[in-house]
Amino acid sequence: MGTEKFCPDCKRLLPLDEFPRNKNSRDGRHTYCKPCHNARCQETRQRLYGGSRHYHLMRRYGISEAEVQELIREQRGVCAICGVRPAEHVDHDHETGRVRGILCFTCNVGIANFGEDRERMRFAMIYLEIHDYIKRRESA
Repeated sequence: MGTEKFCPDCKRLLPLDEFPRNKNSRDGRHTYCKPCHNARCQETRQRLYGGSRHYHLMRRYGISEAEVQELIREQRGVCAICGVRPAEHVDHDHETGRVRGILCFTCNVGIANFGEDRERMRFAMIYLEIHDYIKRRESA
């Protein structure tokens, strides 16, 4: 087996490590070099899905960019939790995959950091309320 391979797109003979890995091919590498392979993937995403965001939304959540925009419109453009910051991130149930709403970065990460554990979130809320009460008593 050779140490070089020809890329039919850019018409160059390149070292094998310039080609993405592919377990299904005889030489273990894709047909096209990495830059050509990436360009082909990008073109396909654009042609079939209208861009990488739409492709990502369809692949990951099963919804279109238009559906995300409709949810944002229904939420009046703001996060479904805090109601203040712009809604930009799709929130979904990790068990069912169902989309719940569109959140701001902070609220989306907050839920993730608590592992979507409602009990831990309740304890965090109680903790904050206790310390707010102590702070009010100390300042009175």
